[in-house]
Amino acid sequence: MGQGSQQIQTQSQQLTQTLSPQQILVVKLLELPTVELEERVRAEILDNPALEEGKEAPSLEAEGDYETSNDDEKSYDYEDLSLGDYRSEDDIPDYKLQEHNRSKGETPEEIPFSDSISFYETLKEQLNMLKLSDEDEDIAEYLIGSLDDDGLLRKNMDTLIDELAIYRGIYVRSQDIERILKIIQDFDPAGIGARSLQECLFLQIQRRPEYPLKQIELSIIETCFDDFIRKNKHKIIQRLEIDEDTYQEAVNDLIRLNPRPGSSLGEVIGKNFQQIIPDFIVETEEDGTISFSLNNRNVPELRLSREFSDLLEEHTVNKENQSKESKDAFLFLKQKVDAAQGFINAIKQRHQTLLVTMQAIIDLQKPFFMEGDESLLRPMILKDVAERTKLDISTISRVSNSKYVQTNYGIYPLKFFFSDGFTTEKGDELSAREIKLILKECIEHEDKNNPYTDDELTDILKGKGYSIARRTTAKYRQQLNIPIARLRR
Repeated sequence: MGQGSQQIQTQSQQLTQTLSPQQILVVKLLELPTVELEERVRAEILDNPALEEGKEAPSLEAEGDYETSNDDEKSYDYEDLSLGDYRSEDDIPDYKLQEHNRSKGETPEEIPFSDSISFYETLKEQLNMLKLSDEDEDIAEYLIGSLDDDGLLRKNMDTLIDELAIYRGIYVRSQDIERILKIIQDFDPAGIGARSLQECLFLQIQRRPEYPLKQIELSIIETCFDDFIRKNKHKIIQRLEIDEDTYQEAVNDLIRLNPRPGSSLGEVIGKNFQQIIPDFIVETEEDGTISFSLNNRNVPELRLSREFSDLLEEHTVNKENQSKESKDAFLFLKQKVDAAQGFINAIKQRHQTLLVTMQAIIDLQKPFFMEGDESLLRPMILKDVAERTKLDISTISRVSNSKYVQTNYGIYPLKFFFSDGFTTEKGDELSAREIKLILKECIEHEDKNNPYTDDELTDILKGKGYSIARRTTAKYRQQLNIPIARLRR
């Protein structure tokens, strides 16, 4: 019995292992997106006189360039971040906490830019400038509310007709919806209200004033879109009878179009107007080289105050014959200098953690960063990145929860690159996104007079080699904003 009690006591001691105040600071800084990090750093400079804006002295370890290289994988003690939830701050002395308390509270998932206008309201303002009948205005409002976060409309006509009848009591034909949708597609930004990426790009080109390549670019999107997204250069050149220089000039212009026009307006309903500031910038060159950097342009560089360091050194030399006032001054100086150095080290560790995490994501999702095709995203979970970086899963979660990356194909949240995996009967690994695309295709080609139930869709997927449960099929259908069979008639 005594031996059993001793074992329980030992286990309890292991479970109560806690993070130090410095580790807590690293964790909290890790969660911050770029804009909030800038605010946090500037607040720390104001609060701690031992911390100054500027590059460190040569004697201190230089932080270096943030461009990726093999040298980025320096040895940092990442195990400090693997202890899960840290202890209550009530257990930490006040003087230890005063340098950390400002970052309390949850970090918002997105960066608020303005508190006044939402995505829906922005488009509604443009709608209010038009003179429409009451019914047309109701239809337009419903269509605006049906847009996805990227500004595209992915509900098919039959679904919209059914929903307008059920939720608004409006009975319309597809021609009526088409007519109102054309009105919305004239709103800003160009490409809003498109029903596909192809239509989105076409609308943006069409909105531009005349220029030499306009007709060629319209033809590429309208008649050669599949070849364009697959980069089949020679097929496009042959079909449009253009030379290689003209093709390249047109493509260079096309890739600057915005595939997610709604991203400049924020979320559809219930979110404030947003401007997303990317935390990473990933660039894919024509030769296939992928490089990336941290977007820290506005985050001040930090160094220890030379004045405070000299004062601390002076008090240290005369430490033995100090008065009480001098000892208090020494403790104050030491506390501020230690806090400043701890903050600088925490910033460095945050940057290094972000670098190795983003590098791992690029390595695991390289086909997407090469082509920009969502179907090329492979299954990837937090554990995959954690194993590759040797970091804890909780650390990867904190990095990916509130960070954005700018790519050649648009700005994406890091969470976009994570999805569950699925193995077919042949042993092929697919992501949940690929199954959703197959499910969507099945529904688009179903008989609208006799749409598939979730059970029937599950059987169809099983026939294609995707053995998933009916509840999983229903979950994917809901995530695609596709209603049940009864509402798809």
